[in-house]
Amino acid sequence: MKKTGGTQQQKTDVKVSLIGGHRLEGETLHERTVTASLVGGADVDLTGVEIPDGAELRITKLSLIGGVSLKVRPDVVVKVHGIRLGGVKDDGPDRPGGPTVRIDAWGLLGGVTVTRG
Repeated sequence: MKKTGGTQQQKTDVKVSLIGGHRLEGETLHERTVTASLVGGADVDLTGVEIPDGAELRITKLSLIGGVSLKVRPDVVVKVHGIRLGGVKDDGPDRPGGPTVRIDAWGLLGGVTVTRG
């Protein structure tokens, strides 16, 4: 993931499947990623990627059934938005200005779990 300047257009990755989830690694993601499936979650590992302070990586998850499992460094702020049954589990920092990952999770069943390490 590289921070883009104001004049460059941000790239968006799109992953689609009917049944089955997606495994996403930080080195292969751009600033925005959309993952969609009828049944299946998203397993996202961002521990090996440097997100610059002030930058925001945005992941949108669309599914009927399936949550998000997110792994980030301890200093990354995670913001979760959207509608889903399952809740959010995250005990991380919430200070402004640091690297940020925004998860937009839309679905019927499936929560968002954040693991730090």
